[in-house]
Amino acid sequence: MKNLQHDRPIAFLDLETTGVSPSQDRIVELTVLKIFPDGSEQLKSERINPKMPIPPGATAVHGITDDDVATAPLFSQYANSLLEFLDGCDIGGFGVTHFDLPLLEAECRRVGKVFSREGRRVLDALIIYHKMDPRDLSAAYRKYCGEELVDAHTSGADVRASASVLDAQLAVHSELPRDIDGLNAFCNPPIANAVDLEGRFLWADGEIVFNFGKHRNRSLETIVSNDPEYLQWLANADFPSEVKDLVRRALVGEYPDAPEPL
Repeated sequence: MKNLQHDRPIAFLDLETTGVSPSQDRIVELTVLKIFPDGSEQLKSERINPKMPIPPGATAVHGITDDDVATAPLFSQYANSLLEFLDGCDIGGFGVTHFDLPLLEAECRRVGKVFSREGRRVLDALIIYHKMDPRDLSAAYRKYCGEELVDAHTSGADVRASASVLDAQLAVHSELPRDIDGLNAFCNPPIANAVDLEGRFLWADGEIVFNFGKHRNRSLETIVSNDPEYLQWLANADFPSEVKDLVRRALVGEYPDAPEPL
């Protein structure tokens, strides 16, 4: 680290996982880059068998398949050496505060180990990025239109600014589609096998499966039988109407037809 003074090692973490829920998902790959105050480095990287199928959506992100981790160690077999490697280290990474650390802490709890942030300084480059380079309308107007946005957060100023920013983005980024259908597809890429627009539910082998929450990867029909109270809650919670309608129909035994295979 050329530009940071530090008095003990910083362990930069990155996890590849089966999903983003600390309570439901598991680590499939973990890499730690330990940087010492004298500039020397140690790297520790391991594939891990999550003891659950890796969803296709997760594989599409990190490229790791069930076959890739079939003979890899379990987290329980890896935990002691990992915790020893992290002992006495501060933590660094990109997005570690809200993703990597909660998931690592959960994995440790599941195998009877303790990994704590207490006493560790956490350096999250994503938080710094957002603080130093704000991603709001005023910042976008400044970047693309070259002016300060006057009367920001008034609807009249903001609506005109958003139109100006979009037009300027098209002028700056020649690779963006110039037709509205193409730009819509760029802004809203389709979710493979989605049942609803947000991809809360997916089609898998002709069944509707959860793509979120505690029942991720389980079929909707199974949950109708095993946990109807959860579906009743979901049907009345703050979810899109499309999702709630799907759940309400499932509770009375009505399901949409599966799409024809491509």
